[in-house]
Amino acid sequence: MTNNDIFKKLRVALQLRDDQIVEILELVDFRISKGEIGNFFRNADHPKFMECGDQVLRNFLNGLVIHLRGTKENPKKPMDVLAQNKEAVKTGGKPEVKAKAPQKPAAKKPMGKKPAFKAKKQEPVVEKIRFKNGKNKNS
Repeated sequence: MTNNDIFKKLRVALQLRDDQIVEILELVDFRISKGEIGNFFRNADHPKFMECGDQVLRNFLNGLVIHLRGTKENPKKPMDVLAQNKEAVKTGGKPEVKAKAPQKPAAKKPMGKKPAFKAKKQEPVVEKIRFKNGKNKNS
């Protein structure tokens, strides 16, 4: 069983989304993007498939412990965290809905002419170069 298989099984068992995995990895100061995480979960024959290294899986497991149990100063109950995650999956990705304080509506600006926006023509960063590899297009 590879690290990718273990990672996939944990993701499915705990019902984690990619953004939640990023947050778990940030708990142990390991930065990785959602795109890179998505590459771990692809099929092995996909062109963008990446092997999950030992370091990534180790940091994920350490972050998962902190995510589920909390820290020594701020302990959590793992079943409560899993229940919140299950509710987040049912509600479509919104784990906790906190009541917001009522906000004042923004002051409206008087109607008038809109400033003219002209897009500047961007100059190419690299010059156009034609490579000739010794092959004739006519042949």
